[in-house]
Amino acid sequence: MRYTGGMLTNSGNAFIWVIIAVVIVGGAYLVMRNGTAPTSETLNPTAPATVVNVDQAQETSDTAMTFFVTSTNPGTGANFGGLAGADRHCQELAEAAGAGERTWRAYLSTTASAGQVAINARDRIGTGPWHNAAGVLIANTVAQLHDNNNINKQTALSETGQTIKGRGDTPNEHDILTGSSSDGIAATGTDDTTCSNWTSESEGSAIVGHHDRQGLDTNPPALSWNSSHASRGCSLDNLRTTGGAGLLYCFAAE
Repeated sequence: MRYTGGMLTNSGNAFIWVIIAVVIVGGAYLVMRNGTAPTSETLNPTAPATVVNVDQAQETSDTAMTFFVTSTNPGTGANFGGLAGADRHCQELAEAAGAGERTWRAYLSTTASAGQVAINARDRIGTGPWHNAAGVLIANTVAQLHDNNNINKQTALSETGQTIKGRGDTPNEHDILTGSSSDGIAATGTDDTTCSNWTSESEGSAIVGHHDRQGLDTNPPALSWNSSHASRGCSLDNLRTTGGAGLLYCFAAE
């Protein structure tokens, strides 16, 4: 390319127009081939691209908290105002922990009474899978939950990710209210197993499980997470006498 008096010669001008035409034609080709305009990545293949780790994002979503043990009792012992009140207690604690976008259910059964049919805890909690506040898998399905789950003192965490006191701790709070048999079914018979379907904080009794899977011996009931023994009453003081604090298991049903 030559300059004459500070101006490009005609041959220089022609050369520049050829370069411009090549760029325009090349861009048009990329649009026709890809359906999109050229980007810095297509014009410069060596430029670093932004990578989204889809597997990591999916894993974070899939292991979000969907199970916890309540960190506290409302102060009314086993009287939650029925199943609706127990569910509300789970929901409120979940919301305070930042997990209120899900629908939470208390793992409680009720017995047939006053024309009302029995309700089984296993039928109220959705289909799984469920993870604790640390993202650890508790169970994949309802069947696995009642056969070979991962509930123990280290995994049965509160909604804030705290460990619940168990056998050997002071105070022992391993009795978790369920009112259920080991397979998650409401008990039959005439004995009160649900503190009057979770409306009594005085007379009655409720079936409890041990979240730490420990008891006075190694017989199956003592190691059961959901059906270990009956409480001595329904008030908070009565529940404490056998190692409880009126706590519940909460599951995200959806």
